Amino acid sequence: MAIEQLHQTSTLQKLHLNILLLQIREDELTRQEEFDEFVRYSRLDPSQFQVLDTFLTPEFEPSIIHGFDALFIGGSSDVSVLQPDLYPFITPMKKLLVYCLQQEIPVLASCFGFQAAVEALGGQVMLDKANLEMGIYPMWLTEAAAEDALFHDMPNGFWAVSGHKERAVVMPKGAVLLAYSDRCPFHAFKIPGKPFYGFQFHPEVDAQDLAVRVVRYQSRYLDSDEQVDCILRDLQDTAIANQLIEKFVDRIVLQSDR
Repeated sequence: MAIEQLHQTSTLQKLHLNILLLQIREDELTRQEEFDEFVRYSRLDPSQFQVLDTFLTPEFEPSIIHGFDALFIGGSSDVSVLQPDLYPFITPMKKLLVYCLQQEIPVLASCFGFQAAVEALGGQVMLDKANLEMGIYPMWLTEAAAEDALFHDMPNGFWAVSGHKERAVVMPKGAVLLAYSDRCPFHAFKIPGKPFYGFQFHPEVDAQDLAVRVVRYQSRYLDSDEQVDCILRDLQDTAIANQLIEKFVDRIVLQSDR
């Protein structure tokens, strides 16, 4: 009975969660797809998400997070975190990330969000076209992952969608590396003692989502039809990576003292 009551309490708490999703995409279709992906893999209701479109609202204060239980940040098709002068929302985003860390507001930062978090917390991101990732890759776990709330029950070498031209080259001071790939040395990190996680790969994107998006963005990332065909032939099941969104809700957001 105690276990059943605990489950019922957790379910009730989950129904009352409110998530702020920062989106950094000008393309309306991809923006809607990304929203649907976060909803799908968080197992929350669409009504529990409020979107801040950074292109429509480039200036905002950290206080915008007030009233929300967590901050999610997604990817971006074209924006570079290294160009804050060109994209005025980058600086407010970094301030928001620092504020969430200080206030212990749960953060899940994916792809571009990962890079913004790295820079905001004192790390460094670089352009690295030579090791560009666009497809589905095995993610390898560090020793620290075995003790982590999200990664401890994940297999080493799980498949995940990754697409980026820039990558972290220096982690924030004190950050704990949890996962990496053969091409990218920094793919997931946490801040110890804080509900703060960053993922260079896309835990919200699955193989079907990638198949649609890689065709749409072929001219921006890939040089030929052959590269697209190669990616589409080598699609893998990303279910393990996709579970991280719901795990973050259950194990981090619901366990937060807020």
